[in-house]
Amino acid sequence: MITAVDTNVLIDILNKDKRHFENSDSLLQKALKRGSLIINDVVYAELASQFDERKRLDEFLEDVGISLEPSTRKGLQEAGRAWRNYVAKRGRKLECPSCGARALVRCENCSHLIAPRQHIISDFLIGSHAMVLAGALLTRDRGYYRAYFKDLTLFI
Repeated sequence: MITAVDTNVLIDILNKDKRHFENSDSLLQKALKRGSLIINDVVYAELASQFDERKRLDEFLEDVGISLEPSTRKGLQEAGRAWRNYVAKRGRKLECPSCGARALVRCENCSHLIAPRQHIISDFLIGSHAMVLAGALLTRDRGYYRAYFKDLTLFI
């Protein structure tokens, strides 16, 4: 089985995050035992912000057992479809990154509705890449992946 890995899991491991390190590391090891691990170019670019040199990033990925697999046209098309659906549904409510629940939030100072763009296209590129090339995604973000990539197996 091929499992794609989201940036947040690798950052947890790289920075030895106090809250998420043990779970992320354990899930990564389990995924590695099931088969190969991949990331796409978006995850690679996001990880690059944590390294001074490309060589160190490549060594980290090799040590962990992860290969870089570029996105395909099919995956890019799927990301565009999911993004279009997200934009059409998002409205003025904020979406919980954990469960996907939506709520209106007002500014404490002026009572104006706050509705920032919560997800960007890169989130959808990661999900579509996983769906097309792996079939499974190891991530801590589950709400929108479940909503927009229903056929994608999530390891959380």
